[in-house]
This record gives sequence, C-alpha cells and structure tokens, in this order.
Amino acid sequence: MALPIIAILAAAAAGTAGVAAGVSGVSKMSKANDRMKNINSRHERNLKRQSSTFNRTTNCLDELGKLEFDILASFKGFADLIEYVQGRPEFKTLSIDGIELPKYNHKELEQISIGANAIKATLGGAAIGTAGGLAAAGATTAAVAAVGTAGTGVAISTLSGAAATNATLAALGGGTLAAGGGGMALGTAVLGASTLGVGLLVGGVIFNVVGDSVSEKADTAEQEMLKTEIAIDKICNYLNELRPYAKKYKECLERVNAIYRKTVNELADIILHQKKVEWSEFNPHEKMLMNNAVDLVALLRYMCKVKLVEQTNSKDKTNSICKENVDCAIARANTYLESNHISA
Repeated sequence: MALPIIAILAAAAAGTAGVAAGVSGVSKMSKANDRMKNINSRHERNLKRQSSTFNRTTNCLDELGKLEFDILASFKGFADLIEYVQGRPEFKTLSIDGIELPKYNHKELEQISIGANAIKATLGGAAIGTAGGLAAAGATTAAVAAVGTAGTGVAISTLSGAAATNATLAALGGGTLAAGGGGMALGTAVLGASTLGVGLLVGGVIFNVVGDSVSEKADTAEQEMLKTEIAIDKICNYLNELRPYAKKYKECLERVNAIYRKTVNELADIILHQKKVEWSEFNPHEKMLMNNAVDLVALLRYMCKVKLVEQTNSKDKTNSICKENVDCAIARANTYLESNHISA
C-alpha cells in the first residue's frame, strides 16, 4: 500500500508545482501586458504633445504668412494711387540705423503685389504650415520669385486674374512643361509640399519620427519609444522657442500695417475724393502723409523680407531661429515710428 500512497503524494506535488508554474506564467504575462500598456500610453502622449505643439506653432506662423502676403498684395493699389499725383518729387531712400530700405519703385511694387496675390490664391488648398514656411523664409522673397515670364513670353506682371495665377504657378514649378519645367502642377505641389511648411520650420529632424504604434516586444518597444521621445522633445522645444518670436513679430507687423492702411486711406480721400492730383496743391500735412506712406511701404517691404529661420543642410539638426533678424526689424520699426511721431 505504501507505493500507491507515495505515487498519489508525488502526483499531488507535481500538480501543485504545475499550478504554481501556471500562476507564475500568468503573473509574468500580466506584468508584460501592463508594461506594454504603459509604453504605448507614454508614446501616445508624446505624439499628442508633438501634434499639439506643431499645430500651435504652425497656426501662428500661418497667420503671420497670410498677413505678410495681404500686405504685399496691397502694394499695387498704393503705387497706382501715387501715380495720380503729378509733379511729385523723387522720394528719398529711407535709412534706419544705417540700413537703407528699398527705394520707391512703382514697377517693383506692382510685381511684388502680383506675386503675392498669386501665392494667396493657392494658399487656401495648401497644407498647414505652407504660409508659415514661406513667411519664415521671407514672404517678399517668395513673392518676387513667383513673378517671372509666362510660357507665352508675356511678362506675368502684365497679366491679371486666373492668367496671372496660372503663369505664376508655372514659374514656381520651374517653367512650363513645354520649356522643360514642371508646369502648374509642380508649382501647386511646391506650394503645398511639407518641405515648404514643416520642413522650413523644423529642418533636418524627421518630423513624423514613428507611426502611431510601437513594436509588440516590450524591450524593443521601450527603446523605440525612448528614441522617439528624445526626437519629439527636440522638435517641441524648438517650436516652443520659435512661436513667441513669430507672435511678437506678427504684432509689430500688425501695428505698422494699421498705420500704413490709415495713412493710405487718408491719401485716397485727398487724391480720389478731393481730386488733388498736383503736388503743388498739397499742403505741408498732406505732403508729409505722402512721404510717410512711401516710407511705411519701404518698411513693410523690408519687414516681410526678414527670415525667421535659417535652413540647415544637416539631416540631424533643426533650423536656427534668426532671433537677431527679428529683434533688429522690430527695433527699426519702432525707431522709425517714434522718430517720426507716428501712431495708429
């Protein structure tokens, strides 16, 4: 009888060990699942932080870009208004802190305006960050670059409406298809490309570092998540540093633009409604208004040309923020307004 009892006891012991091993296995699986949940949860929080930071910054930059193109697009109306005035003097070049601003030139202002209007026409369907990317690189430069020669050999500046927009898009695309360029399709793609938006804002760092999920293996997943977190931290820190500069520059630009609009409206009343079209008929205050308007256009043209970021050629670095450029432009705007006692 002893043998069966021993066998029973051995079987019981084995069963107990099996249960214990099973419980241990379940515990390990539970801990692994909990770990994966924590890794995925942290990864998703990082992605949301990246998305939120990106949206706040690019929205701010897009607002700045749209404001700059609105300002540049208005220059033709101003230049046309001045052309009504006969016998006007040659306006002096505005110099602020030793920096000479662009001299008044009707043709140049007209071309900038046409280029800006053509870009504005395409921004509605462009990707987020496109307007901001163009502003970050200098909106005036983009507007000037947009104006070239249409495929027919006709200067874009002589066109209007859809014809001007189409010709400008072709110019942005490297020329017409017949001339070996990319045509309107490429021009539209260039304006909508992420390289003009996100790429210009961020630089070489890969923005979409990883997809929405990480590896199913906990150890590998954690490594991926931590690597991604470092890249996201770098991008978010950069965007959080860029945003306040864009915001304060936009506020300064809005202030100068408000004064410019007010001045041009007063001039329009004098020229178009009071019918004063001879410089000799202008009183000292009206002459001062005209000179101020010319100066303000030069100042706005300069401000819209300022780069907010300098693009890097490195795949591992972010673009540098041109803090000195922004601060100098704001200081020069304030210097001009204060020295001429001009306010909104």
